[in-house]
Amino acid sequence: MTNTQISKGQPGLVQAALFGLCPKCGAKTLFAGPARFSERCGNCGLEYSTFNVGDGPAALLTMAIGALIIVLAISLELGAHPPFWVHALIWVPLTVLLVVASLRFAKGALLVAEHRNRAVEGRLAESDDTE
Repeated sequence: MTNTQISKGQPGLVQAALFGLCPKCGAKTLFAGPARFSERCGNCGLEYSTFNVGDGPAALLTMAIGALIIVLAISLELGAHPPFWVHALIWVPLTVLLVVASLRFAKGALLVAEHRNRAVEGRLAESDDTE
């Protein structure tokens, strides 16, 4: 199977990441919490704990969302001059929601990509040549 082909029953990368679908069978079993993976798929038994997604996307996503929130907060302040509590009421929940949602999507996409590419830590691409 090439990277562009999807086997029957396997969801697409974006679909699996958005809806928390198992990359092997398509069951909605990928996440046990807002951004925490389940141990394994309850449908097909795929062990999610064997994948090494890590927290790589967290720093980048947090900084990008932080920059967006700052631009929006400054725009609101310069345009309407609301009291501080309005800023807190708008930006704190929006920041938390965006960070968790984007982290969930990014981690799901990385796990699906690892599964599709059969990525394993410490292994280069296998070749058919024997030396």
